[in-house]
Amino acid sequence: MSKVQKAVITAAGRGTRMYPATNTIQKEMLPLMDRDGICKPAIQIIIEEALESGIEEVCLVVNPTNYPQIKQHFRPLTNEEIRLFKGKDWALLQSARLQQIAARLTFVVQESPEGFGHAVYLTRDWVADEPFLLMLGDHIYTTGEQKPCARQIMDIYERYECSVSAVQQTPSELLHLFGTVCGERIAEQPPVYEVHAIYEKPTIEYAEKHLRQAGLLHGMYLCFFGMHIFTPAIFDSLKYAIDNDLREKGEFQLTSAQERARAAGERVIAFEAVGDRHDIGIPFGYAQTQAALALNSVYKEQMLAALVRTLAVPQKQVPEPFRQD
Repeated sequence: MSKVQKAVITAAGRGTRMYPATNTIQKEMLPLMDRDGICKPAIQIIIEEALESGIEEVCLVVNPTNYPQIKQHFRPLTNEEIRLFKGKDWALLQSARLQQIAARLTFVVQESPEGFGHAVYLTRDWVADEPFLLMLGDHIYTTGEQKPCARQIMDIYERYECSVSAVQQTPSELLHLFGTVCGERIAEQPPVYEVHAIYEKPTIEYAEKHLRQAGLLHGMYLCFFGMHIFTPAIFDSLKYAIDNDLREKGEFQLTSAQERARAAGERVIAFEAVGDRHDIGIPFGYAQTQAALALNSVYKEQMLAALVRTLAVPQKQVPEPFRQD
């Protein structure tokens, strides 16, 4: 099996849960201060993790609205902007970095919201016959390890040479948010599992009956971390769903395609990634993401001091949050 050199990042979601901010800026372009202290759109942070982990080429699946926004971000500085940033070497270095990233990017446009599985399927010709890393355009990762989470999953792939899904132990009350797996534990450091079942957003009742994982505390399950490595076999499974119009809630889902490929003989490994996932696609997740990045950044001490000062001041009662469907 060839080395993983390509990454697909899906960034075609409409960001409805972040309305009204996403009226004018798509969620993948929402700004965050990264660990190096530089303010960047979320999608750049995700791309940089892939490249720093050894990925050579990146394909972004975008929608017609955010495509021009993202492409514009990676453009060169104009002559006027160069004059504006005169004497600001850090900004010129960041511009050069953007050009390096742009040289590695390919864009695929998902014209209508047909689902996560459909978005991945659109990259079939670009991926060709190679394995590829799949990341989400609204998930940021932090870890206390030297290796970023993307490098961790690439190392597992190189050891087993088959499809790999990163997972995290997750309590049952959150099962409705994630794809869930179970299987036989085959390694300890990190924990690795031979997957025997994959199910998208199970009910607690279904999970208790079919997805209990030996060795985990009661009420804990192995749920997707938002990062996978697939062999090209996943495209055959997705094609089957699309050709037969096998939709779930009106969309083509990736998790069902994974289970279909596994049931047909595709070997699937899951491993417990060392790190945390942060979902910028919901308001609390966005705030949590910025806090996690800041606490792992060059401004860690200032951030801690600011939190202490904030917590020391009595807070006014705040209204209940709006419901997030």
